[in-house]
Amino acid sequence: MGTFVLVQGGWDGGWAWRAVARELQAAGHQTFTPTLTGSGERVHLASPDIDLNTHILDIVNVLYYENLYDVTLVGISGGGMVITGVAEQAPERLEQLVYLDAFAPQDGQSLYDLVGPGFVAWFEERARTLGDGWRVPHDPPDADRRTDVFVKMAAQPLAVRNPDAARLKHTFVHFTAKAPSDPLKPIFERIAARVRAEGWNYRELATEHWPILDKPHEVANLLLDFV
Repeated sequence: MGTFVLVQGGWDGGWAWRAVARELQAAGHQTFTPTLTGSGERVHLASPDIDLNTHILDIVNVLYYENLYDVTLVGISGGGMVITGVAEQAPERLEQLVYLDAFAPQDGQSLYDLVGPGFVAWFEERARTLGDGWRVPHDPPDADRRTDVFVKMAAQPLAVRNPDAARLKHTFVHFTAKAPSDPLKPIFERIAARVRAEGWNYRELATEHWPILDKPHEVANLLLDFV
């Protein structure tokens, strides 16, 4: 059967995928839910030095040390930055990339470039006032099990130039039921329109931005369509 590696978004850890992973495993698929450095149960490793390269290497090492090939690599939200970088470094281990309402950078873009100046200003203000200048706590800060997002990670541009990575199947799943007031709504509408114009495979799911916790069955069924 297939092999899934599921990459978290911001403020979460591998724990957020538990219900989705359970359904994929029940369907016979090998499924990994690694936690990125400084997040979740690895929060004790948080430091100002964590950048996008750190998180990319987290996942590259899962592929290498678990000896995985033909992987369906899935990223949600900020995890899209990570899976793009993983494909640049280890395309030979991947079968396809799936972006679940995830950031999909072009060459030289950072997460900051994709979210725009208004979001960047909010992010950096919260880092300055609540996170010692280098980390951004979840809003609200006392949310259960949520850990920080790192400024250095969000500001780092990513080189997207590997032709072998470009040849992999890319699928973007647009979560289309965000509230009109959701600041993420126009951001992901822009990304969805761009990747469709670039010829990516495209799907939609009528949900808000973070369904892996409250709609894991729907997310798992969607992922099963890809293998």
